[in-house]
Amino acid sequence: MFLLLLLLILGKFFFQEKSSYLPDVPSQQITQAYAGRKSNVQVESRGIVVKLLRDDLKGAKHQKFLVKVTNDLTILIAHNIDLAPRINSLKEGEEIFFYGEYEWTSKGGTVHWTHHDPGRRHPDGWIKHKNKVYQ
Repeated sequence: MFLLLLLLILGKFFFQEKSSYLPDVPSQQITQAYAGRKSNVQVESRGIVVKLLRDDLKGAKHQKFLVKVTNDLTILIAHNIDLAPRINSLKEGEEIFFYGEYEWTSKGGTVHWTHHDPGRRHPDGWIKHKNKVYQ
């Protein structure tokens, strides 16, 4: 009986839909910044990609996508692809880890500066997808 219960619990954990999994780490930085309407906040978190958007090709080029960081909060990631490699393999439903600068918006906020700073005036950011770091 114990073994059956253990298998049921482990099965639920291993076969849980990826899109329903949400981070259990530093998304608190983002939720606090959002609640306090703060910008220019360095954040490190992870989340699930819920929507891939068209690249913004005006001015500095950015790869854009929406990431669910908590059950109640989705943010925009604006990843500068003039300074960092584009994440070509990225798909909806996949998990990413990221470090960058949070800017408050009424829609949840934007994280940018997910790349190195060639001028060395700003903390380097990054995105990690499938164990590869893009910066």
